[in-house]
Amino acid sequence: MAVEAHRDDPLWEAPLHPEEEVLVARAVAKRRREFAAVRGCARRAMEKLGIPARPVVSGERGAPQWPAGIIGSMTHCDGYCAAALARATDLASLGIDAEPHGALPEGVGPSVFLPAETARLERLAGRGPAVHWDRILFSAKESVYKAWYPLTHKWLDFSEADITVNPAPDGEPHGTLHAELLVPGPRVGPRRVQVFDGRWSVRDHLVTTTVVVPHG
Repeated sequence: MAVEAHRDDPLWEAPLHPEEEVLVARAVAKRRREFAAVRGCARRAMEKLGIPARPVVSGERGAPQWPAGIIGSMTHCDGYCAAALARATDLASLGIDAEPHGALPEGVGPSVFLPAETARLERLAGRGPAVHWDRILFSAKESVYKAWYPLTHKWLDFSEADITVNPAPDGEPHGTLHAELLVPGPRVGPRRVQVFDGRWSVRDHLVTTTVVVPHG
C-alpha cells in the first residue's frame, strides 16, 4: 500500500488535469485548493506504486475513479490531505479519513451514533478525558463507508455499522477499530464480509482513521 499525506505546503497549489478542472470550475477557492491538493497526494501515491500519474475524477456519489487494478481512498480537512492506494490484488478495499481533533458540533453525535456506541464513548471518556472520542468514532464511520462503497455501490447509513474504538494498551493516543455491519455485508470472493477492522491515531491536533478490507 502507498500512502501520501501533506499539510500546508506547495502541494496545495498542485495543477489539475483538464478532466479534473471541469469538476471544480465553479468551486470556491478553498474547495478548489483541497480538491487539487488531495489529487496531488493521489498522484504521488500512484508513482510510489510504479503507476504513471493520472487524473482522478469523481464517479457516482463522488467516489474517486482509480486506474484499473488500483483501489484507494482520499481525505482532506483544514490544512491536511492524504491518499492511500493499493493494488487490487493486495487488498479488496480501504477507507481513510482525517478530522480536526476537537469535539463534534453539538447535536451531531445523537444523530449518527448508536446507543451502544454512545455508552462506550462515555466509558472511554473516563479513561482518556483529553481525547475527543466522539470525533474518532465519527471519523471511523467515514472510513467504514469509504471502504464499503466500492464493494457494494450502495449507501451505508451511520446506524448500519456498530463501531468499537479500542485504545492502545500503552495509553498513547492510538488504537484499533472494529466495525460490525448491521446489514448484509459485501461479498469479497466467495465470502460475505460482516466485519471491517482498522486503526486510529491522534497526532498534531489531527484524528486519522484507516479501515482495510483484505481478500481473505
